[in-house]
Amino acid sequence: MSTAGEMEPLTSGASNRIILILKTLRIALVLIKSVILYLLLLLFPRRHQLPTAVVAVDDAAVGTQSPAKTARREEEDTLRRRSLAEGLNMGFETGDGDGDGDGEVQCRWSTSLFSGVRRNALFCRSWFPPTGDLKGILIIIHGLNEHSGRYAQFAKQLASRNFGVHAMDWIGHGGSDGLHGYVPSLDHVVADTGAFLEKIKSENPGVPCFLFGHSTGGAVVLKAASYPRIEEMLKGIVLTSPALRVKPAHPIVGAIAPLFSLVAPKLQFKGANKKGIPVSRDPAALLAKYSDPLVYTGPIRARTGHEILRITSYLMRNFKSVTIPFFVLHGTADKVTDPLASQDLYNEASSNFKDIKLYQGFLHDLLFEPEREEIGQDIINWMEKRLGAIAEKIGHIW
Repeated sequence: MSTAGEMEPLTSGASNRIILILKTLRIALVLIKSVILYLLLLLFPRRHQLPTAVVAVDDAAVGTQSPAKTARREEEDTLRRRSLAEGLNMGFETGDGDGDGDGEVQCRWSTSLFSGVRRNALFCRSWFPPTGDLKGILIIIHGLNEHSGRYAQFAKQLASRNFGVHAMDWIGHGGSDGLHGYVPSLDHVVADTGAFLEKIKSENPGVPCFLFGHSTGGAVVLKAASYPRIEEMLKGIVLTSPALRVKPAHPIVGAIAPLFSLVAPKLQFKGANKKGIPVSRDPAALLAKYSDPLVYTGPIRARTGHEILRITSYLMRNFKSVTIPFFVLHGTADKVTDPLASQDLYNEASSNFKDIKLYQGFLHDLLFEPEREEIGQDIINWMEKRLGAIAEKIGHIW
């Protein structure tokens, strides 16, 4: 079983060694800036000579570019990523009867834009079986630094069992608005998730809905489901490798991180890991992930790390208040997020309908492990079990 001391830096989830959040420092902004400048001069006087950057500072982070130029650069990058997201082949073409395919429709899929709570354009995908009544709808919230298009094969598996699928790219991810890999507030992601769910419910009245979250997306889903209004719209949630316990890389980093988050939120910590942390035992899946231009592989930014710590701290304090039905899945060899925290969630939550499955020796990205089909089937089986329990309860009432 992994321990907190063995955790690796962040890739698609929240690291257990990012930054320690302390109490919010209520200091005058001018004083904070002075402290930050002093620390930079003291700790990193010859940064350009270091073989591996500890803190990477770009023009946008320190504000040397004009706001207009920075905004234009971010907008151009967003449009580039959106074009890439639109052009992704979801792999569900239908044969045309000329020998290239058997003509069988496997899945209907589409893309769209959704206006988030702060009027950001968020890129969305949907997959549905070609015919038949829906058993339910699963809404996918991906992990940090990745995007919804990575879950196409899982969506195909769900559609084959008459489940519809919707997925949304967070702000700063995939084809959505925002600086790539930058999350100004995870509370905004939580709110966007709730608004997206509400839209899907209104378009599919009477169809049972579930939320799915991976890694930091799991933390987002768990917090969203803590609000009664959102919990009422759901039949349950599914969490794979959720980010629930996060610790700092070093106490000094923990001490200065809140300051950086306030005055230089886009400042980047640690060098980019282009090779990629092992998150799957499937070499092809690793290569596909870290060569995907829509997967962010740059250094984590100060505000993003601060936000991860803030949401996980909240969740850890409130495990006992969790009442929604849930299924949590985790690999015991995960070095990005802590499987022991998932066990704590299961043990402490007040939910009457809850399940956990720990996969011996599996890594972080469970749906990209060699056993991905088996794991996907475990999720489908759990949702069907949950729907069966609801039907049985209604039957007893009548």
